[in-house]
Amino acid sequence: MARMLKYGLTGRIIMGLIAGLPVGLYLGADAAILGEIGKLVIQAIKLAAAPLLVFTIIGAVLTTEVNAKDGARMTFFCTVNALLALALGLLLSNVLKPGLHLAAASGADGDALAAAASRKLGLAAFLENFVPPSLVQPLADNAIFPLVVLSLAFGLALRALKNKGEDVESVEKGVATMRRAMEILLSWIIQAVPLAVFGVVASSIGKFGLAPIKGLAAYVAVGLVGLILHPLLVYQTWLVLYVRLPLSRFWREAREPVVYAAGANSSLATLPITLRALDRLGVSKSSSTLGACVGTNLNNDGIILYEAMAVLFIAQAHGLDLTLGQQLSAAFSCLVAAMGIAGVPEAGFISLSLVLATVGLPVELLPLLLTVDWILARARSVVNVLSDMMVSILIDRSAGKRLT
Repeated sequence: MARMLKYGLTGRIIMGLIAGLPVGLYLGADAAILGEIGKLVIQAIKLAAAPLLVFTIIGAVLTTEVNAKDGARMTFFCTVNALLALALGLLLSNVLKPGLHLAAASGADGDALAAAASRKLGLAAFLENFVPPSLVQPLADNAIFPLVVLSLAFGLALRALKNKGEDVESVEKGVATMRRAMEILLSWIIQAVPLAVFGVVASSIGKFGLAPIKGLAAYVAVGLVGLILHPLLVYQTWLVLYVRLPLSRFWREAREPVVYAAGANSSLATLPITLRALDRLGVSKSSSTLGACVGTNLNNDGIILYEAMAVLFIAQAHGLDLTLGQQLSAAFSCLVAAMGIAGVPEAGFISLSLVLATVGLPVELLPLLLTVDWILARARSVVNVLSDMMVSILIDRSAGKRLT
């Protein structure tokens, strides 16, 4: 076991993928039982992700101190970038329709597909989701909307007590402890991903042969195209037209955090290097702290774009044509699911499971997508780091400061 752990998570995922190929070819249909490993891991991820989202939002509301004007600037730029990321992800999936290449391996039963196809999310249903019938129902359903509303309400109530001089320090520490505990629990679950990848690959190859490879290649290709286009189109437009910063200078300073994020697969772990790069660009300490540290749970353009693309990919693979209302509901789910999950390994994939549960799409394909997520995860981390840098620069520029 110790020898396996030294290869790191990505190395073990690749080993599980390679090992699953011959096992699936040899066992054929008998390898189906191995696919249950992937389903168990996905279920465990969903189990831990919802409480983590709750404790993260409550903790952020209770502890974060931000100047109102600077906070408004940060929120504006984060929202604009996030909406553009969502639009790009949805556009790519709607135009290129990569999910059609994986339709043969969707694996969902007819009842699940019928329920998803009949799920219409009009304004009345959308608003109804914000008021759950009980406090435990959202956790049981992994429903993002009511979870976020309840978490914000509870956090604001605690914040009101704190502002009135009430002693909420023990609650504050308790929330922080539970958040860290859920992060540790998720990190343990993530260590089982290589075994899940082995089982899913063996099961899929045994059942469908090599047919899923084409669909997975399309999934990865479209995801990478989106994650490359977003910084080139959105961030470079900001830099040229608004910040007036030479692109060569920005990319020269961004190179180190980009390379580190790709290797570490974590925007949070890259934060010290990101801050050093912002210092070299001449961004003020107050703006870099606000944009990259305080705003790190909002600057998740990579996760948001990936989820928007992946939701439609999964719908297409199951032959479901999502209405505009369903796509907008999924888009909003992507925004709020990404808020409290940034510092966790495989954050985008974890929050994707919550989005699918919220919009009522089948999750049978998730274990199969897990086999190639290690590729997209690194690209998501790079975009998230660039998002941290971009928001920090924009806050500085909007305050009338010039980079020196």
